[in-house]
Amino acid sequence: MPKNDTADPTDNKSSGKLRIGDHWNAISIIALSQSNPLKAVAEFVENSIDAHAQTVTIIRGREKGQPYLRILDDGNGVPADEHGVPDFKYVATHICDSIKREMKAHGEQGLQGEFGIGLLSFWTVGEELSLVSTGKDGKSYEMRMSKGDPGYHVAPRRTLVADRGTQLTIKPLLPGIRHFSGEKLQWYLASELRDRIRNSGVEIRIIDRTARAEYLVEPQAFSGRQLHHLPKPTTSHGDIYVELYLGEPNAENHVGLYRSGTRVIERLTDIEGMNKPPWSSGYLQGVVDAPFLHLTPGTRLGVIQDKAYVDFLEALAPLEIALDEIIAEQKQAEQDEVNRDTLKSIQRAFKEAMLALPEEEYDWFEVYGVANRGRHAQRPGTPLTDSAAQKNANEVREQKAFFEHAGPLNSVRVSPASCVVPVREQKTFRAVSRDRAGRLVEDGLRFHWEVSEGRATLEDDDQEIVTLTTSEDPELVRLRVTVGQERAEYTAEALITVTDSLMPEKPKSNSQQGLPDYTFQKAPGELWRSRYDTDNNLVIVNNGHRDFVYASRQKTLKLRYVCRLFAKELVFHNFPGYSPEQLLERMIELSLYTEENLR
Repeated sequence: MPKNDTADPTDNKSSGKLRIGDHWNAISIIALSQSNPLKAVAEFVENSIDAHAQTVTIIRGREKGQPYLRILDDGNGVPADEHGVPDFKYVATHICDSIKREMKAHGEQGLQGEFGIGLLSFWTVGEELSLVSTGKDGKSYEMRMSKGDPGYHVAPRRTLVADRGTQLTIKPLLPGIRHFSGEKLQWYLASELRDRIRNSGVEIRIIDRTARAEYLVEPQAFSGRQLHHLPKPTTSHGDIYVELYLGEPNAENHVGLYRSGTRVIERLTDIEGMNKPPWSSGYLQGVVDAPFLHLTPGTRLGVIQDKAYVDFLEALAPLEIALDEIIAEQKQAEQDEVNRDTLKSIQRAFKEAMLALPEEEYDWFEVYGVANRGRHAQRPGTPLTDSAAQKNANEVREQKAFFEHAGPLNSVRVSPASCVVPVREQKTFRAVSRDRAGRLVEDGLRFHWEVSEGRATLEDDDQEIVTLTTSEDPELVRLRVTVGQERAEYTAEALITVTDSLMPEKPKSNSQQGLPDYTFQKAPGELWRSRYDTDNNLVIVNNGHRDFVYASRQKTLKLRYVCRLFAKELVFHNFPGYSPEQLLERMIELSLYTEENLR
């Protein structure tokens, strides 16, 4: 039977191993995978720390017109071969096969030596690399590599004294990175290698000969209050180290993700599943260190989302709950402080406004603590005695003699212009006459008081000060005064609300005197913006109203909004019986003078 030449498909291999077709192309891709030159420098410093260096010096300068970067350390240097010479050949021919894996086999944990590609990152820094190390024979040897060149060259180096450790030089630096300064490098290394520096005790100095400056790299210090007694995150892969600080909210505050003391991601919120409170709140600074996470090679700016990553997220859940509670308490404390500051600002602004507004119209019993700042102001309900009146008159005459005489009568007001008086009680009112410039007019005046509405009675109805006695029934009394000077006559009115109560009036406590306080009540969907609690002398602000939510976007806008609510409640409470148009006029007037003094 003839032999069949057709190939049997079952003879083909169905499995095998991947192989690199172009090794140099793969090496080039790996070398260029590190896009951050600062991180490349951090890898070189990490190599020195892994070699147990106690001192690392980074020099930035110029040599023969070319900018260079040099890193010197006093560590163990490049491991020697069987001849006692630094094994540069192994370093150059074992890309992705890190020598430091042997360290991990003996229990040492690290990051930068994990992939064995750190040396190639010099491609992102400069054109040529020179690596000098001392062998066991006491002589120095140098390896040279060039960007884009697969070859390397090793040769003895003539030196007077062979120093212990390693010297790495990159020159000339690439044009795009020549601007990064020693100060910027100091800041980066302080945060990138924070825990490696603290744990190893290494001293890192940067000598910037171009800027003529020297810097000491110290581990990054966080601001705020360190949080203790937090839940300890634990997984089957190992523990997660957490060091967190609570500070004032700031968009620049963030928590970094570290692995074995080296920062791999600046902001924890940049990785999948972590852009949420409390990490995105802006209150936290610090470190979350998970040695068991697997990172992407080259850039090491990504976390592989495997089982270890899922366990990492689950282990942080109890910690996140505790942090949310702490931040909520911090926010409440800050809100209370803001409320106290807001109240002080509003009360101060109202007191300043009282000094500018007509005293006879804004002599409110709720604010008589500030109303008595005028020379002639009396607490409402307190009769103005003859001696007090004479004293005021003498003071006015002294004032007039010192400045200038008042002009012709131009206006008259009743002080107080609005008040509440119980039944069968007396209250004094005063006609305040002024000229066009607002000066008090006292000479040549004639007065006529009358009750135009209501059943109250008057005493001394032809004097500047009149005493009103309310009737036995609650009512609204309208008091009118006509003041004349020669042929000119002017009138003014006051509204008196006469009230009665079946219960005896309770004496007012100190908390019910002066300008009111305020508090919040969350009532979203309801139309009212504020209410006035007369019993507690308290303005209740609806912080669920859409206007309050809108105003809360800015501190100054919120302050003005609450101030206007104060003005609304005080005007409405202290001008009973006024028409809506009159109340609006009063509110605009009071808001204008108050907001001018807001600080």
